[in-house]
Amino acid sequence: MAKTSYHHGDLRATLLAAASDQIAADGVDAISLRSLARRAEVSHAAPAHHFGDRAGLLTALAIEGFELLTAELNAADGDFRAAAIAYVRFALRHPGHFDVMYRRDLLHTDDARLVQARNRSGAALRAGAAANQPDPGEQPQLATQLAAWSMVHGFAVLWREGALEQSPLNFEPDPEALARSMIATVRFD
Repeated sequence: MAKTSYHHGDLRATLLAAASDQIAADGVDAISLRSLARRAEVSHAAPAHHFGDRAGLLTALAIEGFELLTAELNAADGDFRAAAIAYVRFALRHPGHFDVMYRRDLLHTDDARLVQARNRSGAALRAGAAANQPDPGEQPQLATQLAAWSMVHGFAVLWREGALEQSPLNFEPDPEALARSMIATVRFD
């Protein structure tokens, strides 16, 4: 492959964007360092230089995803419903990231940057649910936070996988509007 220029500016960011695009288009199983190099039009050694191996690449993509998700959730300012919609919006706008973020089997789960990024996004999501929890006890708050995460994550996966396409539960063609309707039914008493 002939390259007109090796200088890519931020090659690491270029590789992560190419990986995200490829995963969104073809699924996580299609990604390899070699295919990524072809897609980014760089040498086959470039991805290995930046990420070490496939798990290193996917870990870096997951870290970036958690950072993007944290920014979206923080913009909700602790409001549960706004955070829930932000989570769904993130999953739909960043499918390449979303598809790897919770796949522990694909990642270097002991990577300190991954652990920190995951913890920050989890704290941002839990903040909205905790603010609406009437019982300040730890166990009820944890149960409410788990329910909130399960609801928005489950909805995002169902929508992305097409499970709602022919479902009578899909009464709204816009996924954010449908998620808002679902979230509006949640009561904290």
